[in-house]
Amino acid sequence: MRVLVTGGGGFLGAALSRALVARGVQVRSFSRGEYPELEAIGVECCRGDVSDAVTVHTAVRGCDAVFHVAAKAGVWGRRAEYWTSNVVGTTNVLTACVTCGVPRLIYTSSPSVVYSGHDECGIDESAPYPARYLAHYPETKALAEQIVLQQNNSQLATIALRPHLIWGPGDNHLMPRLIEKARNGRLRRVGNGTNLVDTTYIDNAVAAHLAALDRLQPGAPCAGKAYFIANDEPLPLWDLINRMLASADLPPVTKSISPRTAYAAGAVFEAVYKLLGRQDEPPMTRFVARQLATSHWYDLTAAKRDLSYAPAVTVEEGLRRLRERLHR
Repeated sequence: MRVLVTGGGGFLGAALSRALVARGVQVRSFSRGEYPELEAIGVECCRGDVSDAVTVHTAVRGCDAVFHVAAKAGVWGRRAEYWTSNVVGTTNVLTACVTCGVPRLIYTSSPSVVYSGHDECGIDESAPYPARYLAHYPETKALAEQIVLQQNNSQLATIALRPHLIWGPGDNHLMPRLIEKARNGRLRRVGNGTNLVDTTYIDNAVAAHLAALDRLQPGAPCAGKAYFIANDEPLPLWDLINRMLASADLPPVTKSISPRTAYAAGAVFEAVYKLLGRQDEPPMTRFVARQLATSHWYDLTAAKRDLSYAPAVTVEEGLRRLRERLHR
């Protein structure tokens, strides 16, 4: 079996590629950069951008399944860039799958596609897409998810996985941001700190993707559906953040601001940054303010039922592994 992983050089993509190689699968990675560490374990690395339909078609050709992990993430930037990467790029991957006769496509989505800015406590996949979004990332990921699921048919089986806040050793997004802000004294607890959030340890995110590969086929119960993925351990967000910081020998966050103040500050920063044409991320945005102040955890019944998903690595064990990696 030959499998393509778009975004194979990223945190999730690389971990998924390693797991597939360990299974004896022939893995092809499609990324913009060079990743000799993947080539060293036998991954065929192709360079390109998902916005280029020609190179995407070349990468997809000859594959038995595609994991579409590549995306433009983050909470700030031009909408056109998010649209090109997340919507156009996903359309290119889908078109290539159809043209090349690939029977399975696993799309990495995000729970933020249904995030309305309010508490989400134990919601399931019946939750609707919101009427408006506070950032370009969830908006374009939602559009891409809908395109993927609508394309599910008797020739191409599709599925969308929504892992929430993936973290762990090798994380090049969440942990570096936390550590940088903490060291610069820029972290503030938003609200009273009791909001519950369920995150996803990297190995559990990989396990969910492998489970989807094993079960996805035309007509399967999981085909054409989206699934929330997490650790199934909702915890007070700021307790978890402080434990993550402790793994890096950093002090806990003790200063706080109100959700209202954080949201107002985010709106002001966004307006000023747009006026100045700045592309670097503001200290606060409306989306981040709401994410840090609200609860977001999910009912994982569907993933457990249709994918036999069972998160094997607990938060406690994940933190132990994270600390071990950070102290090497």
